[in-house]
Amino acid sequence: MNRTGRVLLVLALVAVVGMAFRVSWNALRDVARAIGADTTAAWLYPFVVDGLMALALVAALVLTGDARRFALRVLASYTLASLVLNYVHGLVPELHSQSIGWSRLAEGDWTNWVLVLLATSLPVGSIYFGSDLVAKVLHHRPPVDPTEPKSAQTNANQSTAELGEPVVEETTALPVPAPELEPVPVASVDVPTGPVEVRVPVAAAETSRPRRATGRVPVAARSSRPVRSEVELLAEARSLTESWPVEKLTGEGIRKALHTSSAKARVVRETLKAERERDAAAVS
Repeated sequence: MNRTGRVLLVLALVAVVGMAFRVSWNALRDVARAIGADTTAAWLYPFVVDGLMALALVAALVLTGDARRFALRVLASYTLASLVLNYVHGLVPELHSQSIGWSRLAEGDWTNWVLVLLATSLPVGSIYFGSDLVAKVLHHRPPVDPTEPKSAQTNANQSTAELGEPVVEETTALPVPAPELEPVPVASVDVPTGPVEVRVPVAAAETSRPRRATGRVPVAARSSRPVRSEVELLAEARSLTESWPVEKLTGEGIRKALHTSSAKARVVRETLKAERERDAAAVS
């Protein structure tokens, strides 16, 4: 139902309740005069009975548990009392007179005594039960749903131990680039006749601040390629670049073909060029 339909439904309910109160108000006013109430008290008496019924209904909608059951019992009791007094007003024609004063509510003594006790006790009960219902409503706290998730602000104010979830911080170490090496002139290279020993210079990496510990590298992230020695690296380079012209023997090309570092590729390049020149000199 949309908002307009709800508003119309509430207005219709208020109109029906107001007309019903007007009918009941006439009977309760005459009953109040019959038990000795003055004009002002007789006019206020219907609000004491039917007004507490409305208050108990609102309290039953707000309260929960035992307090709600108490409000429903008060609502049922005062509804029954109002029904009995309206019924008595219909059975006793003398109560309909405009100039009625004190009179009996029933012919029998015991019945009249019970009805007078009921009519006179309703105002006192309204004071007690009405105060109790208002106190229960003011002190009522709605139950907290245990399945409701905590707010982001609450989680932000809690520590790691309170949250119960470990925080894993992953860091990745950046590789330190090796310094550029100056190419060695071909004329100054002394090519040995035996096995060539390739020495790769290692430069000490200088950092402005200490690197954070990253922990052990997982087995799945480790490279499956074995570490090749200098001799194996040079032998593989000879096999791969055998058909290459001298112009193609660049450091970048050798690095991509061997899948090695730039520093090792440059050393292998100089060695291969030296060997090519030596072979060309031997042939001539």
